[in-house]
Amino acid sequence: MPADKAAILERMENNLDLSPVDLAELSGCGPCRPEATLAICRGTARFLRSLNLACVLEFPLPSGRRADIAALGPKGEFWIIEVKSSLEDFRVDRKWQEYRQHCDRLFFSVAIEFPQEVLPPDAGLVVADAYGGQLLRPAPEHRLSAHTRKALTLRFARLAAARCHASIDPPAFAP
Repeated sequence: MPADKAAILERMENNLDLSPVDLAELSGCGPCRPEATLAICRGTARFLRSLNLACVLEFPLPSGRRADIAALGPKGEFWIIEVKSSLEDFRVDRKWQEYRQHCDRLFFSVAIEFPQEVLPPDAGLVVADAYGGQLLRPAPEHRLSAHTRKALTLRFARLAAARCHASIDPPAFAP
């Protein structure tokens, strides 16, 4: 892994920095396809917005992992959406199994041509392209504890606010 990518991931995992992340740079790691990943992320974010959910991409979790998309609903419901751009990406990346402890519902979001039968049946399924998404399978609910929900909601709010701030004042967030 290049040193700059490792530094970005370390800052995110250690919560030393809430600045924006270059998604194209990070999504270039491993077997994923950056263009496809970004298209699925964009369409999934549009779909989530249509459900009145706010979303943050590349959301650092307390465990040190990083969720592709975290979504927060108007009643405080917290979803994690794992984006998979290829079968190989799914097969080599099993970190998503740890995400359940950080969300009320866990989903996969994939392109229409992805072999959906390989995805676990106990996770929701969204199919997306660059322009939108559609729910194919709802995710079972496993409610977070009040303490975990509060911690994740604060993390979500602080990250979103810091990224908004960084968009108008990039030097304030320079490494």
